[in-house]
Amino acid sequence: MKTEKKQIDDLNIELTLKVEKEDYSEIERKKIAERRRTADFKGFRKGMVPESLIRRIYGEQILVEAVNQVISKGLEDFIEGEKLHILGEPMGSAKQPEIEWKDGNDFTFIFDIALYPEVVVSAGKEDAIPSYQITVSAKEKATMKENLKKYYEDKKEEKTDEEIEKEASERLKEEYKNEAEWRLSSDIRKYFVDKAGIKLPEDFLKRWLIASNEKVKPEDVEKEFPGFLADFRWQLVRGAFMKNYGFTVDQKDLEEAARAYVTYQYAMYGMGNVPEDIISNSAKQVLEDRSQIDRLVEQVEDRKVLAKLKEEVTLTSKRIGSEKFRELK
Repeated sequence: MKTEKKQIDDLNIELTLKVEKEDYSEIERKKIAERRRTADFKGFRKGMVPESLIRRIYGEQILVEAVNQVISKGLEDFIEGEKLHILGEPMGSAKQPEIEWKDGNDFTFIFDIALYPEVVVSAGKEDAIPSYQITVSAKEKATMKENLKKYYEDKKEEKTDEEIEKEASERLKEEYKNEAEWRLSSDIRKYFVDKAGIKLPEDFLKRWLIASNEKVKPEDVEKEFPGFLADFRWQLVRGAFMKNYGFTVDQKDLEEAARAYVTYQYAMYGMGNVPEDIISNSAKQVLEDRSQIDRLVEQVEDRKVLAKLKEEVTLTSKRIGSEKFRELK
């Protein structure tokens, strides 16, 4: 089999595989022999079906299987030989010529191959990121106090003005602390994604997203693609920092993340103080689900990398009113 590599750019390769008869004939012969041994035709003893009949009925199917086997091996050998880190899977090119599935023919297949970009990124005190300290307006505090008064009246609980004042302050303080922390993490992600300046084979990725999921429509991909790119670029940056800092995700990390997840889920349903054995069993079930494990790995990596970056960069404290904070883009 002949291979022709065309480097389109740093991230895209066009690979042409030319399959000749001698490349697939032996595989084809063995497949026909195997089919003869197992074929069950009326009027013939098992294993005694004529080869000509097998070829007439199953010939094209066997030919396709044999050629595809050669192609799969050719792609695998090329990727390993070139030591490529490919994105997704090789995809048939729009330049692919029409195939005439006839025994003895030569076949040409053209594939598009996309590569992972090299990600080089570091963090230091020269990287300055705002850390917002949110101040609560008198209006918001008054609204919170009024809501708390109604809540306790409905429950027929007596609370002094001082107690309600304190609770309103604490609730708003915690709420905005969480919002500020979420904003800081978001800003760190965006800052380092921008700093890394990662280029991606976007056309290939769109095609691959559509081809790899039958339920996804092209118009959905177009709509969601900017968000997908942002998430994917952060994954690459996060992976680079995991490597830079020598971080790993071990079983203990996953178990702790699973326990935190199920505890949160129970709390969402108003179930606090859940017995230890129930938490443990629920966490164990989560860790038996491959998709759940993948999600937990991402969460752990996010937590480790973001915590480290908050130590490495310069966080510039900025006081901001709650209304102005919500207007931030």
